Amino acid sequence: MAITKQYLKSKPVCKVTFSILAEDAEKVSVVGSFNEWDAEATPLKKLKNGIFKTTLDLDKDSSYEFKYLIDETVYANDDAADAYVWNDFASADNSVINV
Repeated sequence: MAITKQYLKSKPVCKVTFSILAEDAEKVSVVGSFNEWDAEATPLKKLKNGIFKTTLDLDKDSSYEFKYLIDETVYANDDAADAYVWNDFASADNSVINV
């Protein structure tokens, strides 16, 4: 799993690329506070090497909680997250990205 950040000088946003290796998965999306935890809002594209990837523009100077949703059943955190925070609703940690 990996996260890359590219800050833009011309806009107050950061291009954040989310990627996760899920060779056997059919569908992966990233859900989080930036898309109201909507499983359909941010699908990742599967590459030939089994990595799923997408890039989002997120507002700078903000923090977002997120998880990967794999095949609509499995939630996974990102090992490269900036932090983790407990979520009582899910009774589990969520990944956090600071931009």
